[in-house]
Amino acid sequence: MSTTGQTSKWHLAALGELIIDFTPAGTSEEGGALFERNPGGAPANVLVVGSRLGLSTVFIGKVGQDAFGEFLKETIVEQGVDTRGLILTEEANTTLAFVHLSEGGERSFSFYRNPGADMLLHIEDVDEEILKGSYIFHFGSVSMTKEPARTTTLKAAERAKELGKIISYDPNLRPPLWDSLEEAREIISLGLPYADVLKISEEELEFLTGHKDPETGSKALYEKYNTPIILVTLGPDGCFYRSGERTGHMPGFKVKSVDTTGAGDAFLGGFLYQLIKSGKEPSQLDENDLNQAVRFANAMGALTTTKRGAIPAIPSMEEVNKLLESY
Repeated sequence: MSTTGQTSKWHLAALGELIIDFTPAGTSEEGGALFERNPGGAPANVLVVGSRLGLSTVFIGKVGQDAFGEFLKETIVEQGVDTRGLILTEEANTTLAFVHLSEGGERSFSFYRNPGADMLLHIEDVDEEILKGSYIFHFGSVSMTKEPARTTTLKAAERAKELGKIISYDPNLRPPLWDSLEEAREIISLGLPYADVLKISEEELEFLTGHKDPETGSKALYEKYNTPIILVTLGPDGCFYRSGERTGHMPGFKVKSVDTTGAGDAFLGGFLYQLIKSGKEPSQLDENDLNQAVRFANAMGALTTTKRGAIPAIPSMEEVNKLLESY
């Protein structure tokens, strides 16, 4: 690990949603759809990836004081994530998401949160000591869909930036959670100025920049926000990356995909692990560092699609190394 990472109490802190994903699990004898209860929420997934790879991680967020909330807390504790920033509230229930899978494993979501506990995170709920004690601060846009969590997320990112932390951001567009796509574009863009590492899908890139081509879209983002590292995930085709004027493409790994839930989070967790291991600032990574980090991240993402659910599907270091060595 990097010396900088070692002097921090936590390698990685993430703020945002911790929710239940109900994932399709076949049909009953009567032909009714069966769903499996899986822990979910992109920021939490990223932390679990970090923990699996040996990083110290800490979560900031809110769940309901209910059976689902207790299950989620127990799950991430078992995965080695510090939960001192997790609040259980009686104000609202834990958010539920039903995942619908196509034949190729691509997913869509239906959400039950009106409101959900994750939306009720106030800035007073965010422990300043966690922000001070972390090396990297990660956030996404789901916590920005509604107030008060929206303002809390942006203020926490701003504070982490002031404290000199590396900021990781995943725009993570979920259209059903926004009042309109115009609002989504405007609010998601508010997170971009903070990012040192931006993980964005092809669809999100086109949504935010109007450019489908990763080269053009990432250039537009770099010129506007001066983002040190932009990672455009391309599903099975791997990842296009930009570091200033330097760009590259790292092909993906061919695996039998059953469920893509959590693949992007596994990819990002893998990349952040490599960044911490390098001991360098994002802007200092050279071509070799970037290729190695993105290839490792691709392997993490690919393996996650071979099992159902997000957290249960996250691979171990041993599994990742085995895949890397087979190519």
